[in-house]
Amino acid sequence: MTALSSSPTSASQATRTTWRNWAGNQRVADVEVLTPGSAAEVAAVLRRAAETGRRVRPIGSGHSFTAIGAPVDVQLRLDRLDRVLRADLTTGVVTVGAGTTLRALNHTLASLGLALTNLGDIDAQTVAGAISTGTHGTGATYGGLATQVVGLELALPDGTLLTCSATQHPDVLAAARVGLGALGVVTAVSLQCVPAFGLHAREAGSTLDAVLERFDDDCARTDHVEFYWFPHTDRVLTKHNTRVGTDDLHPLSRRRAWWDDDLLSNTVFGAVVAAGRRVPGLVRPLARVSASALGDREFSDLSHRVFASERRVRFEEMEYAVPREHGLDVLRELVAAVGRSRWRIAVPVEVRVAAADDVPLSTAEGRDTLYVAVHVAPGSPDRAAYFATLEAIAADVGGRPHWGKLHSLDAATLRERYPRFEEVVALRDRLDPDRVLGNDHLSHVLGP
Repeated sequence: MTALSSSPTSASQATRTTWRNWAGNQRVADVEVLTPGSAAEVAAVLRRAAETGRRVRPIGSGHSFTAIGAPVDVQLRLDRLDRVLRADLTTGVVTVGAGTTLRALNHTLASLGLALTNLGDIDAQTVAGAISTGTHGTGATYGGLATQVVGLELALPDGTLLTCSATQHPDVLAAARVGLGALGVVTAVSLQCVPAFGLHAREAGSTLDAVLERFDDDCARTDHVEFYWFPHTDRVLTKHNTRVGTDDLHPLSRRRAWWDDDLLSNTVFGAVVAAGRRVPGLVRPLARVSASALGDREFSDLSHRVFASERRVRFEEMEYAVPREHGLDVLRELVAAVGRSRWRIAVPVEVRVAAADDVPLSTAEGRDTLYVAVHVAPGSPDRAAYFATLEAIAADVGGRPHWGKLHSLDAATLRERYPRFEEVVALRDRLDPDRVLGNDHLSHVLGP
């Protein structure tokens, strides 16, 4: 067992500020912000809040598009709980402070010869925020980030710290892996890591019909498959990542990486989106230009460098998880709806897959899953109709919304979509009966 550091213990400092999330669509003015330096300080904050009738919301990097992290009285930032605490190189179990970003964690794991077995496509989130909202990547035989969690430390509103594992409070561990920050404040997470590995990446342009025809075969033959469909065109960008060893990797040159991932994917794409916002009539022709500019590339690198990429272009997003067997039909219906509409959609639709898991509020609980994610530029006049269309299509097959992305479902509907919904509600009643950790959004999705 390697002990890498201990959490800082200096007292919390209160400040006041205006909070906004990454996308800028959620804002709260005049927020009291506390930044505790230890789990004990987090617990003390919650105890004082409970005694004075105040509500506290923890926040990570603010990458959720919903108001799940919106503070009422106090916002709790865990930025100072930002380090790997213990690493067992024999078992691969690594314990990390809740405020550690995935980016920082990935770098430390690489230095230890370890890696997370799967990741999403951005790494700016904190570990606690990512697991609490059900962050996932892609891979037909791989689960989301929460499936890698083997232990948690929770600060509870009564001022106690609860250690959860397979043998200690396993019911709380099962639910709190995707707990929405409603069961307690996650202060530390233990993750089952794997030996470091590489990914051989193949990225190529194709047509939508061709990709849909071979999609199931591609998912069966390739570890991690996803694709992006460009609305108003028949063009698709595919990504196929195959797991390889670390002995013979061939990363992109710095120049090529800058050209593709910085200039084209962020600077140029951002300019295209901005032009479409200023002159909506340009969106459809620019979509065709963007799709025609897709270039093929092939390289290999350490897994976290391939899974995650920089995202600087702001957008708003809805993502629905649907049963894998219905997933491509859901996409086809969405494509047809876009074709019939007069919408101007500047941002591609993302499609990914995941294996079934056993986390009560995971979008993949109990079923192999396909994810359809739709995005719009901030302030898009088409957002409401576009998002409502996906929501209606997904509803026909029991679709479940990503907890950190925009949707309209309430607790009554979500209860029907999640067979184990009541398990989580019962735990919430037990651990936070006075809703110290509540806000309006949690009341909407979990009930009062």
